[in-house]
Amino acid sequence: MTDDLLYRQVTDIMEPLLGPAAERFVVRQIASHLGKLPQELTSDDLPKLIEWTKVTLGLLTEDRQLIDEYEHKMAELAE
Repeated sequence: MTDDLLYRQVTDIMEPLLGPAAERFVVRQIASHLGKLPQELTSDDLPKLIEWTKVTLGLLTEDRQLIDEYEHKMAELAE
Protein backbone atom coordinates (compact mmCIF):
# COMPACT_ATOMS: atom_id res chain seq x y z
CA MET A 1 0.00 0.00 0.00
CA THR A 2 1.46 3.37 -1.01
CA ASP A 3 0.34 6.91 -1.82
CA ASP A 4 -1.94 9.21 0.11
CA LEU A 5 -4.20 6.39 1.32
CA LEU A 6 -1.70 5.04 3.82
CA TYR A 7 -0.72 8.52 4.95
CA ARG A 8 -4.41 9.39 5.47
CA GLN A 9 -4.95 6.21 7.49
CA VAL A 10 -2.02 7.04 9.75
CA THR A 11 -3.34 10.58 10.19
CA ASP A 12 -6.82 9.22 10.99
CA ILE A 13 -5.30 7.08 13.77
CA MET A 14 -3.55 10.14 15.23
CA GLU A 15 -6.56 12.49 15.10
CA PRO A 16 -8.24 11.22 18.29
CA LEU A 17 -4.94 11.76 20.11
CA LEU A 18 -3.86 15.11 18.69
CA GLY A 19 -6.95 16.63 17.11
CA PRO A 20 -6.29 19.16 14.36
CA ALA A 21 -2.52 18.93 14.96
CA ALA A 22 -2.48 15.28 13.83
CA GLU A 23 -1.79 15.95 10.17
CA ARG A 24 1.10 18.30 10.88
CA PHE A 25 2.50 15.84 13.43
CA VAL A 26 2.38 12.92 10.98
CA VAL A 27 3.96 14.95 8.17
CA ARG A 28 6.83 15.95 10.47
CA GLN A 29 7.35 12.40 11.72
CA ILE A 30 7.52 11.07 8.16
CA ALA A 31 9.85 13.83 6.98
CA SER A 32 12.12 13.85 10.01
CA HIS A 33 12.50 10.14 10.67
CA LEU A 34 11.94 8.58 7.27
CA GLY A 35 13.17 11.36 4.98
CA LYS A 36 10.08 11.04 2.79
CA LEU A 37 7.05 12.96 1.66
CA PRO A 38 3.72 11.72 3.07
CA GLN A 39 2.63 10.31 -0.29
CA GLU A 40 5.84 8.23 -0.42
CA LEU A 41 4.98 6.36 2.79
CA THR A 42 4.81 2.58 2.36
CA SER A 43 3.77 -0.22 4.67
CA ASP A 44 7.47 -1.14 5.00
CA ASP A 45 7.99 2.23 6.70
CA LEU A 46 5.38 1.63 9.40
CA PRO A 47 7.54 -0.24 11.97
CA LYS A 48 10.06 2.60 12.07
CA LEU A 49 7.30 5.23 12.05
CA ILE A 50 5.53 3.47 14.93
CA GLU A 51 8.69 3.43 17.05
CA TRP A 52 9.54 7.07 16.45
CA THR A 53 5.98 8.20 17.02
CA LYS A 54 5.79 6.25 20.29
CA VAL A 55 8.91 8.06 21.50
CA THR A 56 7.44 11.42 20.58
CA LEU A 57 4.07 10.64 22.14
CA GLY A 58 5.92 9.57 25.29
CA LEU A 59 7.31 13.09 25.51
CA LEU A 60 3.83 14.58 25.15
CA THR A 61 1.91 12.36 27.57
CA GLU A 62 2.47 9.96 30.43
CA ASP A 63 -0.70 8.07 29.49
CA ARG A 64 0.79 4.67 28.65
CA GLN A 65 -2.63 3.27 27.72
CA LEU A 66 -3.07 5.96 25.07
CA ILE A 67 0.33 5.16 23.56
CA ASP A 68 -0.36 1.42 23.63
CA GLU A 69 -3.70 1.98 21.88
CA TYR A 70 -1.95 4.00 19.17
CA GLU A 71 0.65 1.25 18.74
CA HIS A 72 -2.05 -1.43 18.47
CA LYS A 73 -3.97 0.48 15.78
CA MET A 74 -0.82 1.16 13.81
CA ALA A 75 0.25 -2.49 14.05
CA GLU A 76 -3.13 -3.52 12.61
CA LEU A 77 -2.58 -1.10 9.75
CA ALA A 78 0.87 -2.60 9.12
CA GLU A 79 -0.58 -6.12 8.70
